[in-house]
Amino acid sequence: MWDDAFPSFLIGLREGLEGGLIVSILVATLVRAGARSRLPQVWTGVLAAIALAMSFGAVLTFTAASLSATAQEAFGGALSVVAVAFVTAMVFWMRRSARGLSGEIKEKVTGALGMGAGVLILTSFLAVGREGLETALFLWTTARAAGESVGPLTGAGIGLVLAAGLCWGLYRRVLKINLTKFFTATGVVLIVIAAGVLGYGLRDLQEGGVLPGRAAYAVDLGGSVDAGAWYSTLVQGVLNLTPTMTWLQVIGYAGYLAVVMTLFVRGVRTTKPAPATAPPGATTSEAGTPAASRSGASGRTRPAWVVPVAVVAVPAVVAGLVVALGRPKPAGAQTVAVSETECGKGFTAPRPGRQTFRMRNTGSKTSEVYLIDPATNAVYGEIEGLAPGTTRDLAATVAGGGYAWRCVPTGGTAVTSRTVRVGGGAGATAVVPVSEQDLATPLKEYQQYVERGLTTLVAQTGRLDADIQGGDLAAARTDWLTAHRTYSSLGAAYGTFEDFDKRINGRPDGLPGGVDDKDFTGFHRIEYGLWHGQSADRLKAPARQLADDAAGLRKAFPTQAFDPGDLPLRAHEILENTLQFELTGQADQGSGTELATADANLAGTQELLTVLAPLLTSRAPHLLPIVDADTARLRGLLDAAHHGNAWTPVNRLDALTRARLDGATGQLLEDLAPVPDLLEIRKSA
Repeated sequence: MWDDAFPSFLIGLREGLEGGLIVSILVATLVRAGARSRLPQVWTGVLAAIALAMSFGAVLTFTAASLSATAQEAFGGALSVVAVAFVTAMVFWMRRSARGLSGEIKEKVTGALGMGAGVLILTSFLAVGREGLETALFLWTTARAAGESVGPLTGAGIGLVLAAGLCWGLYRRVLKINLTKFFTATGVVLIVIAAGVLGYGLRDLQEGGVLPGRAAYAVDLGGSVDAGAWYSTLVQGVLNLTPTMTWLQVIGYAGYLAVVMTLFVRGVRTTKPAPATAPPGATTSEAGTPAASRSGASGRTRPAWVVPVAVVAVPAVVAGLVVALGRPKPAGAQTVAVSETECGKGFTAPRPGRQTFRMRNTGSKTSEVYLIDPATNAVYGEIEGLAPGTTRDLAATVAGGGYAWRCVPTGGTAVTSRTVRVGGGAGATAVVPVSEQDLATPLKEYQQYVERGLTTLVAQTGRLDADIQGGDLAAARTDWLTAHRTYSSLGAAYGTFEDFDKRINGRPDGLPGGVDDKDFTGFHRIEYGLWHGQSADRLKAPARQLADDAAGLRKAFPTQAFDPGDLPLRAHEILENTLQFELTGQADQGSGTELATADANLAGTQELLTVLAPLLTSRAPHLLPIVDADTARLRGLLDAAHHGNAWTPVNRLDALTRARLDGATGQLLEDLAPVPDLLEIRKSA
């Protein structure tokens, strides 16, 4: 949290000090001019500026929350770039203006004193409002980059409180600060932070599909730092430097830093040193008393609280209207009835944007319900198993096009509603449905792959058995690893192996006798014996049983049921198990070959993705190139731990290498996460 708080602390301190100095000068000028009665006008403008900034932050938060995931990335990226522009302008402006800020504000106040209350309110509002809007935008951007709001808000709060204290000290003449040096030093730090925000924003624009090069990685910072170490977390939190950065991010970061920092430093060197800054209150009055007298002489035509309340309430009310008018219709605004004979009763053309529909099953059968594009059968949203008499909400993003409801009752025929047309709008994402027939070819290809692998496995376990029966334990260790890697590469079929998988690859976890339990068999039983000094005689029976089980599995596999819906699920599950067991060392029984197993699991995942590639390419053309890049990174890390016939055990890896492996596997898992949803079998009849 504190790593995420520092950028916001710095922006809160700088912007707070800027705004606070302006307010201090305004107050000091009025006090020295004998116009204390005009102070409420200053505070009214300040409160209005604060209300506007907070309302702006609320509108940003609501707007982002109401967008689709892709649109959120694009929206956040665009605002990150805008925030960088504001911060850059603010840094250069304050570098130029710090020395003459007091005189400039006094001049404006002097003019405002003679022009009535409204002008003075406007002067303070404009002077503080810019800092407030910049702070709100930068805070929203940093909170989004951090993925949480507690740290950024805490940092900003501390910065603002400290700025207020400094301004009070300056006003009371108990502090002296060289503002030119202060704003120069913090400006340098802010430029570095802004470069990171720009890189993060460019990445968001790539994720949102606005900019190209999403999978074109230029650098992997995880390769040189421990992603879990405190210093890595600090760098990521403060500078927004992530373990993987694309070419566009690197170019944007380096280019911004080189150009802006050069211009800033050059400007500092060519600026003459400023004299020591005097406290805002240590000045003589430039404003004459006649203006103050006119103000004091004017009669009040309304209560003193009316204007402050109005200027604070108006921005809040406007923000509330924006949120209220931009909010989708309540769930109860459109209730859609479904049954086995009628689907979509009550459905009318919705407005574009994020919508929630209340689906009520008025029939007597449980039904699957889909919001579809009737021209392509693409699915925008779905409810599985809507029971009779029940009501559930379905949320979907609606854009321009045709929409209809499709209801598939259990044991019944699909019913499709009439089509409605929606005009305008963009950002809706539909999934082209997958049927069992679509998965038939990939399933057949993968079954053939497994059958070939099982044939190889039978031969390899036969050699392992022969090694142990002959007492050649050195050869047995080599042949054990070869056979185990072959079995591990068949991961997507584990669910169809029934009890064979437990006998062939079961671990002692949970067995009453542990490694000595009679039910502990298969590869890991033999592994334990080979690497814990057990004799060949003790391993003969487990080796013979393993060979028999492998042969039994090859014979039984063609007759075993293989659910085609398992294929998309396994694309993610194989590596989930790898991260949980192999990369933690939990599966190791002494051989130290967990990374060899992880490598085989990765090969099995690649084979599965190969047979699924035609379906994935037509539904998410950008997914496989990203997954391929992730796979290449993980493969390179695994290869680095492979030395001839030996593999580095996980428990001997340094912390940096383990963090890199975990990070690369986690990234690949994240990018594989959409596969089950993209290829989920959806009923159509």
